[in-house]
Amino acid sequence: MSPEKAAVLGAIAGFTIFFGLPVGRIRGLGDRTRAFLSVLAAGVLLFIFWDVLDAAHEILESGLLMAKAGQGWATFAGRGVMAAAGLLIGGLGLAWVEHQLMRRRTPTPMAGGSAEAAAVGAAVPTAELAALAERASLTLGMLIAVAIGLHNFSEGLAIGVSARTGEVALATTLIIGFALHNATEGFGIVGPLGGVRPSWRWIVVAGLVGGGPTFVGTLIGYRVTSPTLEIAFYTLAAGAILYVVGQLWNSANRRLGARLVLFGLAVGYLIGLASDLVITYGGG
Repeated sequence: MSPEKAAVLGAIAGFTIFFGLPVGRIRGLGDRTRAFLSVLAAGVLLFIFWDVLDAAHEILESGLLMAKAGQGWATFAGRGVMAAAGLLIGGLGLAWVEHQLMRRRTPTPMAGGSAEAAAVGAAVPTAELAALAERASLTLGMLIAVAIGLHNFSEGLAIGVSARTGEVALATTLIIGFALHNATEGFGIVGPLGGVRPSWRWIVVAGLVGGGPTFVGTLIGYRVTSPTLEIAFYTLAAGAILYVVGQLWNSANRRLGARLVLFGLAVGYLIGLASDLVITYGGG
């Protein structure tokens, strides 16, 4: 398969994430419905978390077997350090990014003066709090897009490597499976937005952040194969996803009962599993 064809197929796989994103523009969805959507998204992310860690474990195990066979421990040690660093940076890094994005001072209400002036002064922080709440929802949605983008980069690497080695059938199956997967991921990005209706510009940016790395990973995977690079992005994705799932859990648990949250997580996980079985069936 030529690099041009591989790039086109990688773009198709990545940008199917836009299939689910327009759900965020639908009016009339209740708060509990949106909360359940976010729980479904968390379930899909939990499957991805397991999926990427399993791939990282395989790379670590291969390094351990190489060391056991007398090829030196440097490779295994390097991969182990990369895995630990990826998990920490993926989770704590997103927490730091969110803190920086949300750091903003709220104006202090006016004190004294007429009743009319006090009412005007009180309206300012109320409006400010509403703006902060909207900003928090959009920030969380974008953080989910970042976490998914890290995962999708590793998917792109898999597509690129299979295309480069001439495994056209496998590459095609990977693209179909990842396309199904990414469609549910777009749905997951807008799930936790609550009553916030994102702009089309925000949706486009979120889609590029979440789906674009599949295309970029395909280009890199076609030219370079590096287990160290793969394990770095696998664990970065895992750490980022773990942080985001915690955020989604906290948000949904306040609006839904514990049983409904667990049910949504299970259904979301099964959605992720079903899309992944398409890849497994094709030998991916």
